[in-house]
Amino acid sequence: MNTREQVRQFYDRIGWSQIGEGLYQNARYEDLRPVSQEYIHKCHLRVKRYLPPQGRFFLDAGSGPVQWPEYLSYSEGYRYRVCVDISITALREARRRLGDHGLYVVADITHLPFAEDTFEGLVSLHAIHHLPLQEHRYAYLELQRVLHRGGRGAIVNGWHHPLLTRLALPIISLMRRLRGLPPKKDRKAEEEQQGTFVAKMTPTWLKKELHTCGIPFAIYPWRSFGPLLLRWFIRPEWGGKFWLRVLYWLEERFPRFFGEHGQYPIIVIWKE
Repeated sequence: MNTREQVRQFYDRIGWSQIGEGLYQNARYEDLRPVSQEYIHKCHLRVKRYLPPQGRFFLDAGSGPVQWPEYLSYSEGYRYRVCVDISITALREARRRLGDHGLYVVADITHLPFAEDTFEGLVSLHAIHHLPLQEHRYAYLELQRVLHRGGRGAIVNGWHHPLLTRLALPIISLMRRLRGLPPKKDRKAEEEQQGTFVAKMTPTWLKKELHTCGIPFAIYPWRSFGPLLLRWFIRPEWGGKFWLRVLYWLEERFPRFFGEHGQYPIIVIWKE
């Protein structure tokens, strides 16, 4: 079974199955505790600041079911949101949320069935990392190809072993020992949570690839802490909301550092 078929089957059968009202199976990989909600909400809204506020066509490449309420706001000023995904289940769920505001297309992000200069704005959220690493560049090239001149796109993905996570993992191991918990097996922290194929890149690798492709880009922070770090370090009894507000302020104050060394970046691309 090839990578795309594996990913498609996972999301058709498991990933986009509902486990509650408005919640899908992949929500169990998110930190849904009240202490983290304000931070996560503000991070979701960060994407919107990098998008043109209005236009005719807005592309959501690898849309999934458009599962978080903040995602809906990205295309508020557009006539149509074009949802592209390889999962039929994802598109059916997206239609339930978007109705006539959406157009729904089964397609591969590396071979988009659209003409050049079609979309004034676009997003791709946690989708490109489901491709083999050597195919990431084709996804970025396709997204830039269909982007309208003067348009902008925001891509959210995760880094491979980012600095802040590498610094945190030994502390988590120590905390486990102090709490008498058995040690985790020697495997990547996030691989324990992944249900299907994932290949993540480093900032150095991505910058080289995009420079080689001639794609103008900038890197900003989306979220520095993923679910693993949030659950271990952000506790209500430790003033968790306060420390997340401090983290968000630091991300805003030092976007280059946190964009390249936090867990999840926003890669903004545009077409001159």
